[in-house]
Amino acid sequence: MDVEIRQLRCLVAIVDEGTFTDAAIALGVSQAAVSRTLASLERALGVRLLRRTSRTVTPTVAGQRVLRHARRVLGEVSDLVLAATSDRAELRVGYAWSALGRHTPAFQRQWARAHPETDLHLIRVNSATAGLAEGVCDLAVVRRPLGEDRRFDSAIVGLERRLCALSSDDPLARRRSVRLADLADRTLLVDRRTGTTTTDLWPPDARPATEETHDVDDWLNVIAGGRRIGMTAESTAHQYPRPGVVYRPVRDAEPVAVRLAWWRDDPHPATPAAIELLTTLYREP
Repeated sequence: MDVEIRQLRCLVAIVDEGTFTDAAIALGVSQAAVSRTLASLERALGVRLLRRTSRTVTPTVAGQRVLRHARRVLGEVSDLVLAATSDRAELRVGYAWSALGRHTPAFQRQWARAHPETDLHLIRVNSATAGLAEGVCDLAVVRRPLGEDRRFDSAIVGLERRLCALSSDDPLARRRSVRLADLADRTLLVDRRTGTTTTDLWPPDARPATEETHDVDDWLNVIAGGRRIGMTAESTAHQYPRPGVVYRPVRDAEPVAVRLAWWRDDPHPATPAAIELLTTLYREP
């Protein structure tokens, strides 16, 4: 038994419109097509569904039962389509520590002006994929490569300087910038899941000790206390200014690549537009 959505839609249209002619107009097909579709539904079900006279069309007893179910099925199909497509009316962008730094407000404002049909939501998720693998977001701002995970695609939208985070009374805080060698004998606070800093930045024989953290607020609190230092992308300094913490450029450290990542087999329709806007923002001086 093969019952199709178009057959149920045809039955409902005939009853609601009152005639085959009006049903054909409502469905945008010919009257002959309406007759054929109804006949194919009656053959599939093995029952007569409508009584047709020269003036009226009325459901049979079986037709009334089928009609009730048809309306419910069509309503559920409509709900299914809405559930599958409604998230496309919004764009959820995940990030782990800092969103887009100084570009965050501009990204939000310019997106709203250029794409009013798609609501933009920034969501903080402290995971390796900034919520992408967890299904929390459609796009993710990541500052470390996603490695060999073939589920995702990504594009570099900009570069950010590396900064050292120090307590405001640290001797290095009096400098305008620091070098990697200045930090080699210190203990570095790192987030191995989402952070951009590893000891690979230093030569093998001059690497700092590390201590692990999992949250930017804890990271800042420990650094403000003067017991540890941190290294991060410059976006963190813009997003998380903190009394007692200063940020200084690390002038001999390579910059951090900012990537936008998405599901390879299910990219959001707004992905190209987001890449274009962010690339433009990061190119601005």
